Amino acid sequence: MEDTLWKELKSVLEDEGAALAGCGDLTGIMSRQEHTPPYPVGVAVAVPVPEKIVRQIQDGPTLEYYETYHSLNQKLNRIVLAGEDFLKSRGFKAWAQTTDRVCQDENWITPLPHKTVATRAGLGWIGKSCILVTEAFGSAIRLSSLLTDAPLPCGQPVTSSRCGACRACVDNCPAHALKGTLWSAGMDRETLLDKDTCYKKQVELMRQRTGIEADLCGKCFVVCPYTRRYLAREDAEAGR
Repeated sequence: MEDTLWKELKSVLEDEGAALAGCGDLTGIMSRQEHTPPYPVGVAVAVPVPEKIVRQIQDGPTLEYYETYHSLNQKLNRIVLAGEDFLKSRGFKAWAQTTDRVCQDENWITPLPHKTVATRAGLGWIGKSCILVTEAFGSAIRLSSLLTDAPLPCGQPVTSSRCGACRACVDNCPAHALKGTLWSAGMDRETLLDKDTCYKKQVELMRQRTGIEADLCGKCFVVCPYTRRYLAREDAEAGR
């Protein structure tokens, strides 16, 4: 039943536009999430940032990136809500972590981050950039997740960094906010990143380049070697 249910769910998610999807066992994770319903399984989904946008923001954020960022978030909302509806139709409990349901606290932390679900599902690891790195798209992705009690087959969790000695994101961070730490599961964000310095620089860059008051940059995922492989693959497929 698990495999059949997952195949059907994955088909629903992919039909809505998911490029990556996986299930993660949240045992031992949910107990620390006081404000999140106690579901034992998380389903992570990702969509790539279009390669055109990735190339465009190599020197800093743009208006088109800002618009794409929000449109991808809305796309992800539709994807996880479709997954929620499907699982509920099969008699299971499910809760999509959409942007209107999940709120950050005063430290910009959500009760259960999408990237935590993604690492539990085996989609990737947390880079020195403090964001998820995937084999397929590097860090040029947007993430969402849904939680459920459905008996889905869970992937092998990724519990440690695969960045090795690479410092591309650390050395190219405009804010010098990355500490160069190799991630391991359970590590506090502050061990990897000075969030206040990062936030202030993002706001500064967006204001300078677009006139918009928002916290977006993108430099760390643009320079990631795994992101560069994604761009190279797109070039090869396009015959460039």
